[in-house]
Amino acid sequence: MNTKAVKNVVILGGGTAGWITASLLVKVLGKAINITLVESDDIGIVGVGEATIPPIINFNAALGLDEKAFIRETQGSIKLGIQFENWGKPGDSYMHAFGAIGKEFPFCNFHHFWLKSKQQGMGFDFWDFSLAYQAARQNNFAKLARIEGVNLPGLSYAYHFDAGLYAQFLRRFCEPLGVKRIEGTVKKVHLDPVNGEVIRLTLASGNEVEGDLFVDCTGLHSLLIDKSLNTGFEDWSHWLPADSALAVPCGSVQPITPYTKAIAHPKGWQWRIPLQHRIGNGFVYSSKYCSDDEAKQTLLSNLDGKALAEPRKISFRTGRRLKQWNRNVVSIGLSSGFLEPLESTSIHLIQSGVFRLLKFFPHSGITDAARDEFNRQSKVEFEQIRDFIILHYKLNNRGDSQYWKDYQTMDIPESLRRKIDLFSASGLIFREQDELFAEVAWQQVFIGQGIVPTDTHPLVNALKEEQLQDLLSNLKAVMQLTSQRLGSHADFLQSCHPKDM
Repeated sequence: MNTKAVKNVVILGGGTAGWITASLLVKVLGKAINITLVESDDIGIVGVGEATIPPIINFNAALGLDEKAFIRETQGSIKLGIQFENWGKPGDSYMHAFGAIGKEFPFCNFHHFWLKSKQQGMGFDFWDFSLAYQAARQNNFAKLARIEGVNLPGLSYAYHFDAGLYAQFLRRFCEPLGVKRIEGTVKKVHLDPVNGEVIRLTLASGNEVEGDLFVDCTGLHSLLIDKSLNTGFEDWSHWLPADSALAVPCGSVQPITPYTKAIAHPKGWQWRIPLQHRIGNGFVYSSKYCSDDEAKQTLLSNLDGKALAEPRKISFRTGRRLKQWNRNVVSIGLSSGFLEPLESTSIHLIQSGVFRLLKFFPHSGITDAARDEFNRQSKVEFEQIRDFIILHYKLNNRGDSQYWKDYQTMDIPESLRRKIDLFSASGLIFREQDELFAEVAWQQVFIGQGIVPTDTHPLVNALKEEQLQDLLSNLKAVMQLTSQRLGSHADFLQSCHPKDM
């Protein structure tokens, strides 16, 4: 326990993690603390986290950011979901679309009504009832909170954007509010000989930076939480063996689609993230199954436009820090752990980590109780997202390579096994505590990758076959008509660029 009041916060590392941390701390705590961010222009950032999930809307709103300025200055686009191609078997395709699907009923999720219709041979597709999916496939978008005339939610969405430009955008937000930026690289980290806490940093310039609380945003390098404090790491590579990614931008093509793609190939998977000025691409693979040259060939032969650079390799190990807050160091972003970007959770984990830090902020000193609870919640969040990512791999039905066959037969966490068994038997999903992914997200992956339960909730039997047919036909018509009436995604992006600018 350290009862020293925390007045000076030092954030080591810029990029998305550093500037997200600085922006929220200065917005909420203001002049109650002094915030110093140390970064070097000579140190590159991973910068592939260009796709997000809907909670970023709340984060940007909490900062008071203007949405159109944000989209304009980050070359952003709208994201309505993630299209998974070839994940069941080659040729299969489904979308994890954002927002609700169908109409919710008390005690019974909508997908049970769809399951009943499938048993009766009605021929409806589950995504007939997703407004986000219908809009995405037509490249349409408009801000829509509710569907007019019916008691149904509108569009839920997130963004694609250039992570480097987002960091610059947040820096311009932070510095006028009092965040002090110091350019430089760390030469030495000084630890207190008694309690082992970080007390100051010596920079290559000779300058020294002292702090009460240090936030490690140094990415996979993990200079403070790992290199200095030897915190330890829980390795999950036995469940998620991918350890490499190649990233490369290519030229933009029209239309700019309002969804991400995750495309499975024989020895890995490829991401496609459309921005206004380019497309972000990458290939995730395991060096045990695929060479770097094979990965490069797969990636470059599946681009929509001309490659704008040489593919850049990123090596990683999937897992998490045993303590994401150790002594007086809090790790945020990739320094706290790594989960491959299959469900676009990297930037969300940064944001949730900073929100958690604010809730437990040690104004009057660091206590073991607060630090332990922070670490417990961080562990649960990482494990829940881990399970959702493993689910995609476990449910693959590909037989074209040993890579995918090994995923089919691997042991999985008991927490995930329970979910799979429950849905397979009864179609039931239960969201645990503050779990990030809601029931409808799990439903889409289960159904999209071939798990269709034969049992349904007894409440669906209250509808006669004709009533069920009418209900689903009307809902499908509402989704189709609403999505058609939305403006185009291209028009929305154009509205973010006023003509007089």
